[in-house]
Amino acid sequence: MNSENFIKSELNEFLKKHTIELPITLQRPKEEEHGDYASNLALQLARHLKKNPREIARDIISSINLNEKYVVKAEIAGPGFINFYVPASNLYDQLVHIFEQKSDFGKTKQAKPIKAQVEFVSANPTGPLTVGHGRQAVLGDTIANILEAAGYDVTREYYFNDAGRQMRVLGESVKIRYLQICGEDIDLPEDYYQGNYIKDIAQELYKEHGLSLKEDTGLALFTKAAETTIFENIKNTIKKIGFKFDVFFNEKSLYEQGKIDQTIANLKSKNLVYEKDGATWFKTSDLGFDQDRVIVKSSGEPTYRLPDIAYHVEKFKRNFELIIDIFGADHIDTYPDVLAALKVLGYDETKVKVLIHQFVTLTDKGVQVKMSTRKANFVTLDELIDEVGVDVTRYFFLMRGMNTHLNFDIDLAKTQSDENPVYYIQYAHARICSIISLAESKNINCQNHSRGILEYLTKKEEINLIKELLLFPETVNNCAQVLEPQRMVNYLFNLAATFHRFYTECRVLTDDNNLSMARLALIDGTRIVIANALAILGISAPNKM
Repeated sequence: MNSENFIKSELNEFLKKHTIELPITLQRPKEEEHGDYASNLALQLARHLKKNPREIARDIISSINLNEKYVVKAEIAGPGFINFYVPASNLYDQLVHIFEQKSDFGKTKQAKPIKAQVEFVSANPTGPLTVGHGRQAVLGDTIANILEAAGYDVTREYYFNDAGRQMRVLGESVKIRYLQICGEDIDLPEDYYQGNYIKDIAQELYKEHGLSLKEDTGLALFTKAAETTIFENIKNTIKKIGFKFDVFFNEKSLYEQGKIDQTIANLKSKNLVYEKDGATWFKTSDLGFDQDRVIVKSSGEPTYRLPDIAYHVEKFKRNFELIIDIFGADHIDTYPDVLAALKVLGYDETKVKVLIHQFVTLTDKGVQVKMSTRKANFVTLDELIDEVGVDVTRYFFLMRGMNTHLNFDIDLAKTQSDENPVYYIQYAHARICSIISLAESKNINCQNHSRGILEYLTKKEEINLIKELLLFPETVNNCAQVLEPQRMVNYLFNLAATFHRFYTECRVLTDDNNLSMARLALIDGTRIVIANALAILGISAPNKM
């Protein structure tokens, strides 16, 4: 048992005596003098016990077993916080676990893993993935990695549609470019797809078919060629940034299998669908919304809401216990209707977690890079990766909370110095590898990770580094609960900073062989944790830089 679990167990015993059920949470005090763990339980209990929180805190301290193996001291602070002080010996015991578990340190093994689905990117095959798609791709993959580390059974899923108006316009765009190559004087309308990738697809068709398609009155061949080429490009970009999807789910299958009609019928059976002005409406006003929503336009074309409802019903039928949707800010108005429909159809909509990310701005040398998808002067994700690399791309997309606008500074991203946070973190890992390599060349034992040798670690910087390492499993679990990957980024940066402070104050290879082995063990533990955290972020841990 570690000190954190011991403290929680003792606090739970106090609650049992008073027949009160409350979740026990411990915080890490920001100030070193405030101990290793802090609890606000006394403040929470004030309304239950009708007593002053400081008085309750005294009762808690007097009732718990201050076992010096786990807690050497407990003090009351402020209005009723309890600060707990942990002995260094317990830190050494926990540090040994890092060496034992290695790449598994920080991971949780669940006897019955929660079945989770993470849906992200989900761009229709009408063009290459852009920088905006890139932020969502990295967020989705990293959230999936975090959940896997926390013991979930995760499916990464991409939802797309290769039918509808967008695809018709795509096919017409390619056909017009093909006819232009054939010598015809024909203009491409401004609201069609303008990118060079359309010209490239048309050129390939011309190479294969020559002039023979000029008389083709249909769009099927042009649309199919575009879809195949673009989707292959999308898959290659996804692979390039370091992951793959388990499932590609086609919206069209919902129509072919009658799922759309069944969804309308099920909503009608609840008296929540009606016809008006040639359109089909979802009576969301009966569900607490300010107005009803169109689910099938007068043209017969469904709005996004209808297939999304049908798709989520299928997710529930596939027995996912946690469903995570990652959308851009343009979806913020539609997803509440989908959740409302799921609830009225009898599904537990609380199992669906919708994460909305804000947009990305690129700046280069302090100047914003203007992007317009319609004018095709957007920056593709491939281009960004080629410019700054996969590691930097992933880190920068994760370094801000998803609900905030992200300014991606290309100049900073290309900087190879401590100013670049990716370089700063990776350099910590590379420096450790270099020190261990040097020690091995001097025939110093780098594998002595024994409990006894760790007791030579007594300096403040050494203890602070151990404490930071031991925060990693807690950080993984917190990230899995709140689905905020930037917390892992923040943790990793703080760990690198703590290591660099340690390295400045504590020479690793000294004249004292035991101290050298102890510090080598400490930095090896740091290497393991940095590598494990970088792996969750999908970033490499280089041995040399």
